[in-house]
Parts: sequence; C-alpha cells; structure tokens
Amino acid sequence: MNAESETARDTEWHAGGHGDGLGARPPAEVAVVVIGYDDAAHVTDAVRSALAQGPAVREVVAVDDCSRDGSIGLLKRLSASEPRLKVIRRRANSGGCGTPRNTGLDAVTSPYVMFLDSDDVLPPGAVDALLAAAEGAHAEVAGGLCVRRELPSGREVPWQPRLYALHAVVPRPAQRTRLVHDTLCVNKLYRTAFLRAHGIRFPEGRFPYEDVVFTARLLAAAPRIALIPDRVYVWHVRRSEARLSISLDRSGVENWRARTEACRQAYEVLLGAGQKELARTARAKFLDHDLRMYVRELGLRDAAYRRAWWELTRAHLAEYDADDWARNPAAPGRLIGRVVLASPEPCDLPRLRELAARPARLYPPYARAADGTPVWSDAIPHVSLEPLRARPVRALPLAVDAELRPGARGTRLRLRLHELYGRVAQAGPETVDVEWRHRDDGDVVVRGASLPLAPCAGVPLAPCAGASGADETAGSSGPGGSAGSAGRGDSARRSGSAGRGNSAGPAGSAGSAGPAGPAGPAGHGGSAGSDGTWSAETAVDLLALAAPGVGTWDLRLRIRFRDGASRDVTAHALTGAGLLRRRAVPSARHGVVLVQPYITHSGALALRVAPGVRGVLSVVRTRLRRLLH
Repeated sequence: MNAESETARDTEWHAGGHGDGLGARPPAEVAVVVIGYDDAAHVTDAVRSALAQGPAVREVVAVDDCSRDGSIGLLKRLSASEPRLKVIRRRANSGGCGTPRNTGLDAVTSPYVMFLDSDDVLPPGAVDALLAAAEGAHAEVAGGLCVRRELPSGREVPWQPRLYALHAVVPRPAQRTRLVHDTLCVNKLYRTAFLRAHGIRFPEGRFPYEDVVFTARLLAAAPRIALIPDRVYVWHVRRSEARLSISLDRSGVENWRARTEACRQAYEVLLGAGQKELARTARAKFLDHDLRMYVRELGLRDAAYRRAWWELTRAHLAEYDADDWARNPAAPGRLIGRVVLASPEPCDLPRLRELAARPARLYPPYARAADGTPVWSDAIPHVSLEPLRARPVRALPLAVDAELRPGARGTRLRLRLHELYGRVAQAGPETVDVEWRHRDDGDVVVRGASLPLAPCAGVPLAPCAGASGADETAGSSGPGGSAGSAGRGDSARRSGSAGRGNSAGPAGSAGSAGPAGPAGPAGHGGSAGSDGTWSAETAVDLLALAAPGVGTWDLRLRIRFRDGASRDVTAHALTGAGLLRRRAVPSARHGVVLVQPYITHSGALALRVAPGVRGVLSVVRTRLRRLLH
C-alpha cells in the first residue's frame, strides 16, 4: 500500500431506498472522488459541492496527495461532522492527478463514481441528472456539459457544447466519433463495475494529460453512453494563481512533450482495441485542437523553445500516414502540420499563427507553383493549397486587416479583405457586419452598421514591417516571429483571435493590394484581381462601448456574399505609426474615455475601454501592479 487511510468514519450512508412511488428519493449509489494537493483555499468548497448533491451521493472520497499546506486538517475536521466523507492521505506526492484518482477509485464502494478536482465544483443537481440518465438508458457512462469559468471575471465558456446539445444515447462510441474530442474525465458518471471489469485506470505518477489516456481506454471498451445537456461540472480557470494547473502551465516545452505523448498513447489504445475510426478521429483532433492551440502561442516563446517544439512536433507528425493527411486536406490543422513536416527548422511563424486562429485566416502572400497551383510559399512549394479551391466560401480562411484610430473627432475603424486565389472575387463580397463582443460577458454586444465592401487597389492601410505595436502587456511580434503581444489569448473562446501574418513584401504580400477588377453590377459586391482587396470604413461608438464600464471588447466580423453565403472572421490588427496607442478621448458623458487598441496573443484586434476618471485610475493601478510584480 502506498497510501495511508485516515478515514474519520468509514460508515455507509443511505438516504432512502429506490422506492416504488412517484417522487421517491434517488438511491444513494454515487461516489465522488475528490483529489487535491496544496489547495487548502479551495478543497473544502469542492467537497461541499459534492456533499450538497443530496442523497444520491453515497460517499465522497477525498484523496490528499501529501499536501503541505494544511489541506488534510481541513478535510479531517469536515469529515468529523459528515459521515459520508472518507479522507485518504497519500504518504508521498505522486506528481500528477492519475495516481490519487486511482487511489480514490480503489476505495469506492458505490455502484457509480465521478471525479472532481479540488479547485472545481459540481453545480446543484449534477449527480441526480447524470444518475437518472445512466439508469434510464442502462448506460455504463453518462456525460454532461462542463463549463470553463474564468476567474475572477466569472465568464463561462461551455466545453464541447455540440456534443451535449441534446439528450442522446450512444450504443457504441464508434457511432459518434465526436466523443474523442471530449477528453475530460470529470464531467461524467461511470459504472464502477465497468471500470474495474475492463481495468480502466489513469496513468500513474507524473503524467500530465492523464485524462486523455483514461478517456481513450474508456472508449476502447465500447461502453453504452448517455449524453445530457445539463451543466454537470464547473471548471475553474485561475490564470492569476502563483501555481498554475498542469493544463494551463504551457510555458515549458516539456508540457508539449507530455501532451504529444498522451495523444500518442490514446491513438495506440484505440487502434489496439480495433477502434480504427476513433483512432483516426483522435489524430484529427490533435491537428485541429492541440496543434493549433500551441502554434498560436509560439510567438511568445524564445528561440530555444521554438526549435525544441518544432523538433518534437515533426517527430510526432511523422507517425501519421497518408489516410490521416487525406481527410479534410484543407483544414487549418492539416495545413499547419504539413508545413511543420516540410521544414526542418521553424519557419513562417506569424503566418502559421494566423492560420491557427479561430476562425482561421490564411494571410498573404498567396504563392503559386510554376503550373499555377496554389502553394504555401515559394520556399515550401510542395505543400499544396489546391484543396482550398473546393472549400465552401463559408469555411475559407479569409484574411482581414483592421486599423483603428481613436480621436477627439471620432474613432474610425478601417477594414480590408484580401483575395484568396480568386475565391473571394468569385463569391462576390458585398457587405461586412461589424460587432464588438464584450470579453467577460459574450452576451453583451455592440453592433455597428452593415458596411458595403468596395474593391480597391493601392497602398496598404498602414505600414507593418518593423513597426512597433506594443500594448501594455507585451510587444507585438514582428515578421520573424519574435515574442508576441499578450492580451487574452486562445483561451477566450469568443475572442476568435488570429495571429499576425508577414507584414510587408512585394505585390500580393500582407497589406499590399494587387490591381482591382471592375466594379460588379449595382447592388452587388465588386470584383477584384486575384491579388485584390476590398475595403470598408466606419465610426466606432465609444459611448456604447463605455456604457458597461471598464472592459475589453473583441472585434467580430461577418462577411456576406452575393449568393447569400456568409463567413464569420476576426481581423488582423495592423501596427504602425499612430496605431495601437492608448488615447484619452474627451467625452461629454464621461469627461474622458481611455481607449487602448491592442493585439491579442493570436494577432486579432481588441479594444480596452475605461470611461471616466475612476476608469482611468483603475487602469493606472493595474499597470502599477504589473510593474511592481
């Protein structure tokens, strides 16, 4: 035994039987395993959220992974007044989450089990909803919606909402391959006997992303799964903590090594179980999710990290076969992966970061091979972009530049849409809808006018190459892919941020416009040459943006085409003289509004607004805290 049991009261607790009448209380059939290490500030909240689920919870098994901060004392005191709580203290820290979860699973005596991390909580009714779904569908697993709650703002982002949009029963995981994308273990209820019968456990020791392998082992056993749209788990994201969680701490290349290893093992587990379609989906998920997330952050890392990351990624992607690359060949993750494989050294990082954004943007230049085939670049001509020609316009990685200039006479936003191998002109862009979405509350939106897009040619909106575009957090990256700007990065789902592209160059490169074609028929979008652009300009309603108080706004655009199709995009923030500077703008209502355009981690334009003297002072205090710490 490598764990010491310190159970206060090892007694079973029952709150009524199954009952035969309507309204009978649910049986006490569920165990909740709570794991924690040096988390005295939050662990009792997690345990209480499990106990508060009511009589369906038969036992809560709290496993302390040899904490040094007093966590065990808090748990023991709580267990003295709560007979359902069983406390287990491990003698040595395991270095990960898998071992304490396995320890808790071994101690469970209930027919069903759930897992809960010490810094998260179960929302009211979660256990009842999952238990009812599992028993009603005779399922070995029941899963529900997890929400990521950003703290301290409280902004919530649902995890894999498409998967949990409706009630559903999946007889076998292969019938819904999207299940591979939900690698969380905590938003599910499991039949304990099923896990034990199939030997489904977590990797032991210091193994980051242990839930990726656990989920693969679970799906490989082909359980019957019930899905419900109810909120069953609240994942707290605390980016300001001194000690980040394993999944949030991506600053070292070892984190990427651990993620690729977990994804590799997941693929092998599924393939070894004969679940070939699930295994293929796992590899596709790596390209579309994991790879794109880390590429968006490459500009924030130093040269040594980027070289090591590139080498690890090439080694991992070298294991992919032709069938893996043939599936959805125009998908951004596959294009990024092929560029990484094609170059032995890191290259085109700003442009790759654009493509890794959500939604993706393929930034100029748009190179062609000698036969006219679209290719990634003149330096990497064997990465073909030919599949883009068959991709529907609503899914094209369209690139839009944005230039925002605050001023006493009004704040102006200028936009420029780039051509993409003739596809944009063919579709006929007509208008662009502009909206600003509040960073902390995505339901708060300030919508602008629907602007006509006019074909144009000539000089770029603003010079980019070598320009300084530093915001108050970090300097923006230049064409070489050096340290990028900070802001809220890929974690902000509604920001839709994208990376910077190559800033300047010959005709057809970023910001440059080729010759525009003649204007289209009246009432329709104009046409342009294969390297043309379309532009629009509008005023920004600072009064509306300032109304909620100090806040950050993300620019979102919807481009509409003459056949009724549309494409939602974000805008690449241009840098240059007079751009991305903090301005104090006079306001009749607020006296003054502090306006700060800036570049997100991924290169998209965002805007911080602080109205009134109090708002200005709050920004100054925040700035001082950053300087002092």
